[in-house]
Amino acid sequence: MNNIAVVFWSGTGNTKTMAQAVEEGAKSKGANVEVINATDFNKDKLCKYDGIAFGCPAMGAEVLEEYDFEPMFASIEHSLSGKKIALFGSYGWGDGQWLRDWEERCRVAGAVIVTASVKANEAPSNEELEQCKKLGASLC
Repeated sequence: MNNIAVVFWSGTGNTKTMAQAVEEGAKSKGANVEVINATDFNKDKLCKYDGIAFGCPAMGAEVLEEYDFEPMFASIEHSLSGKKIALFGSYGWGDGQWLRDWEERCRVAGAVIVTASVKANEAPSNEELEQCKKLGASLC
């Protein structure tokens, strides 16, 4: 049985809603899933999981949330080599550049991005929530 982590930060609740759908998708494939706030995740926890879904909204000039998520992610990204991951998040402006930049960081770190990332403009639609479920299932 796969152990999957869903690590996220949410300011408005949109990314949290997406995280819950990711959790549902992974559980539908029989995985053990732990949903973790970004402030509670660190490099020492990486080895516990077969796959990790990371969720963060765009902030400011289309960057990851700067105070909790970005420091956590920066501290673990060089340990992601060979790790199965998936990315998701919401945004309210721009065109999703923050997600493309984040994907590139993960590729450079050697992470294995198992499926297309999911982004939602503001609150996720039903279609985007279904994509989140598929994202979660893809980690299994």
